[in-house]
Amino acid sequence: MPSAGTRLVDVISIQSQVAYGGVGNAIAVPVLQALGLQVAPVPTVVLGNTPHYPTMHGGALPQDWFEGLLDDLEARDVASRARMLLVGYLGSPQQGLALARWLDRVHERNPKLAVHIDPVIGDHDTGSYTDPALVPVWRDHLLPRAEGLTPNHYELEQLGGRRLRSLDDCVEVAAGLLSDTTHWVVVTSAAPETCPPGTLQLVAVSADGCETFEHPLVRHAVKGVGDMFAALVGGRMVDGASLSEAVRRACDDVVAVLRHVQAQGWQELALPRAIARAFD
Repeated sequence: MPSAGTRLVDVISIQSQVAYGGVGNAIAVPVLQALGLQVAPVPTVVLGNTPHYPTMHGGALPQDWFEGLLDDLEARDVASRARMLLVGYLGSPQQGLALARWLDRVHERNPKLAVHIDPVIGDHDTGSYTDPALVPVWRDHLLPRAEGLTPNHYELEQLGGRRLRSLDDCVEVAAGLLSDTTHWVVVTSAAPETCPPGTLQLVAVSADGCETFEHPLVRHAVKGVGDMFAALVGGRMVDGASLSEAVRRACDDVVAVLRHVQAQGWQELALPRAIARAFD
């Protein structure tokens, strides 16, 4: 039992941190907190903003800092008691390899830790915006250690090494990522060439089969939607929701947030207070 006064942590969230904007931990942490979860955020990069602005400062955490933060979470028994680990944007292949080694150590002490990975690589509108050497690190070292994955269509293509033109193609490659450890894959913005006008579709693939979801397309150029979606799905599942329920509710939440952001004319993703209260 933890000692009196020990702060319990439900989720460790390892991803980017920006001073301005709504990507990585800047959106995942408030989402998880709105779901009533305690979060320990670990930055992989610290940036002034995302790279699509004219200027940007900061960079990847020094490797010894990154590994030291993970070691501190282990030493404080955070990793041995947390219920979920959420992994997003990584700053370098070296971070990914260190994280894989750390996961193996943590798993020995906390085999029930649910590892959810959003393998951030890029998207169709931007192409790849991470180090290409991260792709084999994701594929060979991190994804096999995860319970669930939330790649977008572009990222699934990079992981699968081929063009995916249909939902059947997405299901085939996603199913190839399943294993004794990896129980489900949710592909966001799946097969965009086959989407009905004005919609986006997702496909959830597991040993039980596949399920397709559709939701309205809200045209807005904000970044971080995938980070928000992964946090919503993981946050709901850690409290007992099924994969299908978590994905459906996350779709509804994402649409509601994007419509609000669009109506306000905001240039960055943010979590409106009224919508955050509705997450419970």
